[in-house]
Amino acid sequence: MLVISSREFRQNQRFYFERADKGEQIIVQRGANKSYALTPINEDDVYFSAEMVKKIKLSAEQAKNGEVKRVTSSEEINDLLGL
Repeated sequence: MLVISSREFRQNQRFYFERADKGEQIIVQRGANKSYALTPINEDDVYFSAEMVKKIKLSAEQAKNGEVKRVTSSEEINDLLGL
């Protein structure tokens, strides 16, 4: 693991991006109490669209209000999944 200052990162971004691409863990320290990990993103990483975030929030609200279906047996799981 390599810890560098934000100034060092700004001055040598390409160098540190290349090291991160090779699997090295790079931590950029900003001030005394803030740190960031430089991590490459690949096709397996999942990010949610605004529409998906909206659906997740709606589902959380429904669960909070008790609007859920309780499943207690393998038969109920199969029925829920249409198996």
